[in-house]
Amino acid sequence: MEKTIDENKQGETLILDNKEGNKRKLFIESYGCAMNFSDSEIVASILSEQGFNTTQTLEEADLVLVNTCSIRDKAEQTVRKRLQQYNAVKRTNPKMKVGVLGCMAERLKTKFLEEEKIVDLVVGPDAYKDLPNLLAEVDEGRDAINVILSKEETYGDISPVRLNTNGVTAFVSITRGCDNMCTFCVVPFTRGRERSRDPQSIIEEVNDLWSKGFKEITLLGQNVDSYLWYGGGLKKDFVNASELQKATAVNFAKLLELCAKAQPKMRIRFSTSNPQDFTLDVIETMAKYDNICKHIHLPVQSGSDRILKEMNRLHTRKEYFELVDNIKRIIPECSISVDLIAGFPTETEEDHQDTLSLMDYVQYNFGYMFTYSERPGTLAGRKMEDDVPEAVKKRRLSEIILLERKYSEIKTRQHLNKTVEVLIEKASKKSDAQWSGRTSDNTVAVFPKENYKIGDLVNVLITDCTSATLIGKAVGYSKYN
Repeated sequence: MEKTIDENKQGETLILDNKEGNKRKLFIESYGCAMNFSDSEIVASILSEQGFNTTQTLEEADLVLVNTCSIRDKAEQTVRKRLQQYNAVKRTNPKMKVGVLGCMAERLKTKFLEEEKIVDLVVGPDAYKDLPNLLAEVDEGRDAINVILSKEETYGDISPVRLNTNGVTAFVSITRGCDNMCTFCVVPFTRGRERSRDPQSIIEEVNDLWSKGFKEITLLGQNVDSYLWYGGGLKKDFVNASELQKATAVNFAKLLELCAKAQPKMRIRFSTSNPQDFTLDVIETMAKYDNICKHIHLPVQSGSDRILKEMNRLHTRKEYFELVDNIKRIIPECSISVDLIAGFPTETEEDHQDTLSLMDYVQYNFGYMFTYSERPGTLAGRKMEDDVPEAVKKRRLSEIILLERKYSEIKTRQHLNKTVEVLIEKASKKSDAQWSGRTSDNTVAVFPKENYKIGDLVNVLITDCTSATLIGKAVGYSKYN
């Protein structure tokens, strides 16, 4: 699975939508990708109908859930430590029940319930609607599990409860699962086959968010470019669709346009993209609508054609360059970010140099860079020896990070003496006298608060910067405010 900007954050706060009359307390934490955070909002919504409101206080919870990530070993180890902490609290609060949700739940179901006996409840990514039944089992004193993967479930009929929200930005899930069998990735095995959500339910959610004061959404999927609605069904079965279904199908470019037109003043972002599925019409749609943010997260993982083939990435270095060239030609101001893996099995020094030269060509605005972490159950885990020494992985990663920082600083400095539109999201971490927000191209900007407020779209003149943050002064509201 491609990483997003929320990799390994955690969130447990509820600001909106607690329901009067609910007596039970839910404490929920999320780890990993933005899809997990979005799923936690679905879970909170389902449980609010079962008498649960969320709490930020672990000790008072009746039910503790952790939404887990299996993308890297580090994420799994973090979750294990949290489960130990939950169970320490549980010893002083025996009525508390502990459950594991998401990708790690699917992968380690037997270990958690039977071998280690550290949880009461294990629920996979497609089984959240079964939570009321599973909780009834737990209330009767039995362990409960459902990790069955679905070919239909999209949760399109669930109105998410917004967790850990600033009331300004929100995730909107558009696809579930993934059909791209990248050899390093566990997602197809933990989240199942790819299916898309009804576009009408997506537009309804977007409109509802706007009515509640949200100013920006991020359309989410393991691979958003693969979005394809033809009346329901798996992406792989589209070949068997009727002529009418094919003629009226909605692809990602069309969905993006529908969202942009539905709320012309709402900012639209999307994540994550896959180069092999990214089409020219998406770039053209982005260029056509001002409210579609000019940033594309475009993971490549490696700059070597040989390693791309070993990873089962179904594009070449040359094809990736052509895509980047089209983005820069059609949307010159568009920022591009990346995921890169150092030390994939059999990676040579020449392969590594190919990655560095690819970075020189693209000159990314920012990136997410990791050493290879073997995941049990993946094709690479089963068939490939993790043969690059750890010291070599770390050295290559440090070279990648150093080069990325160089280009990130260059790209940030290009904003100097320009006026950019910033959506205010929160107070700056470094100064309570300043606001913090993001530009359309996803660069963080800070500026004095004056009379502006969270949720305002403000024009900011950039007068200074650090390597990754813009510093400026507001010069008035945006015309889209």
